[in-house]
Amino acid sequence: MAATGQQQMQKNTLYVGGLADEVNESTLHAAFIPFGDIKDVKTPLDQATQKHRSFGFVTFLEREDASSAMDNMDGAELYGRVLTVNYALPEKIKGGEQGWAAQPIWADADTWFERQQQEQEMQRIQDENKAAMKAAEDLHRKKMAQDREGEKDEEDTMARAEN
Repeated sequence: MAATGQQQMQKNTLYVGGLADEVNESTLHAAFIPFGDIKDVKTPLDQATQKHRSFGFVTFLEREDASSAMDNMDGAELYGRVLTVNYALPEKIKGGEQGWAAQPIWADADTWFERQQQEQEMQRIQDENKAAMKAAEDLHRKKMAQDREGEKDEEDTMARAEN
C-alpha cells in the first residue's frame, strides 16, 4: 500500500464489515477485547430501519492492539458471518470545497470569509488603480490640449507680428 494511503488511515481504529444482524456494540466489544484495551465501539445505524448497517468500528487505545486484532479477526467468523477487518479510513463528510471532506462544511467558513475579504481588497485596489490611470490620462489629454492651444496662440501671435 502507498505511504500516502497509510498516512490517511487511523491506525487505532478498525473497520469491521460483514456483521450479522444479531451483533450489537456489546458483542463487537466482547469479540475484540482479547486483543487489548478498547477506547470506543460504534455500529452506525440505518436511519430508516434503526438497525446497524452490517459494519462497525472498533477503536483501540494502542496501535499494536489494533494491528493484532486485524491480523486475527480478518476472515474470522462471528454469528455465522465472515468478518472483514481493515484499518478505518477517516470519516468523510459531504461538503467542503472538494465535494467530500474529512471535516464539516462550516469548517471552511473562516477561510472562505478570508478569501472573500482578500478578493474584495484586490478588487478595491484594482478599481483605485484604474481610477488613477484614468485621471492621469485625462490630465495628460488636458495638458496636450493646452499645449496645442499654446502653439496656436504662438502661431497667431507670430502671424500678427508678420503683418
